[in-house]
Amino acid sequence: MARKPRIEYAGAVYHVMSRGDRKNIIFRDEGDRKRFIDTLAEACERQGWIVHAYVLMDNHYHLLLETPEPNLVVGMKWLQGTYTQRFNSRYKEWGHLFQGRYKALVVQSGQGDYFSTVATYIHLNPVRAKLMDFEEHGLAEYPWSSFPLYFDRAKRPAWFCASRVLGCYGSQDDRQGLLGFHRMMKKRVMEVCASDLPMDFDERWKDIRRGWCLGDDGFRSDMEKRVDARIAEYDRRSYLGDEAGKHDEHEAERLLGAGLEVLHLDAAQLADLKKSDSRKKVVAWLIRRNTSVKNEWICGRLRMGHPSNLARHVKTVEEATDGSLVEMREMTKKAF
Repeated sequence: MARKPRIEYAGAVYHVMSRGDRKNIIFRDEGDRKRFIDTLAEACERQGWIVHAYVLMDNHYHLLLETPEPNLVVGMKWLQGTYTQRFNSRYKEWGHLFQGRYKALVVQSGQGDYFSTVATYIHLNPVRAKLMDFEEHGLAEYPWSSFPLYFDRAKRPAWFCASRVLGCYGSQDDRQGLLGFHRMMKKRVMEVCASDLPMDFDERWKDIRRGWCLGDDGFRSDMEKRVDARIAEYDRRSYLGDEAGKHDEHEAERLLGAGLEVLHLDAAQLADLKKSDSRKKVVAWLIRRNTSVKNEWICGRLRMGHPSNLARHVKTVEEATDGSLVEMREMTKKAF
């Protein structure tokens, strides 16, 4: 039976986990761990991803990942494929590195404690596995986790966001807020260390390990509708093949021409305009909003540079409340 398509939508948050093939080691030393984080950084830059928490173990990794654009599948294919190539090249090996299909649990992040529960679950992984004596050493001393980054702004990469997790606990990204967050996590560490069942210390962790969706009934219902829609789209593409893709490109071409006309632009002018020109952003928004063509197609036709920046440009137009962007956005709607 064919696997169901992944749930993908703009702004989705996932708990992503992947193990080594047959539970084999995927990080043999410090160099491998650094290489994976570098590869993750490249994936985030390419796809516009935001990471809220991560941890690298010996034979698996966890991410709390936000996708501003619906691009989980293409991004994960690149991330795991590229790391596998680099790993195999280093050790002169070949074949699969990861076991089967990665897990991508879609997480409710707007309300409830689901987002913070996953972040804590990720950060406490080394404690549950007893990788260090955490009763003597602090959680921040485990270097292959995002946890130390919360307390060292200078080391935070551009793709890592600390404020959202801190906000879940009512903490600000300042000295007082970080102290409160540290005390709370230290308390959790001590509780897990003292537990006879550290893997099942928190009842909610079972839902993280076994489920496909983490959220309240309303969120689950919404996700089920998205699954149904994705299956319908998947079936449409299965039957129509390249014809479906050609239809999307044809519609994108129409919207491109209509948008340029409304904004009094000629295609020949695009190369001379800034990559972030407001008019380009609005036309990109129009195409992204109404078709499923790839970001590479849009950026290539509009001469907007690297596709990883498109999500940010589209979001700027979508969230504009006044000014020229709103005026142009309303004008281009007529093109659709």
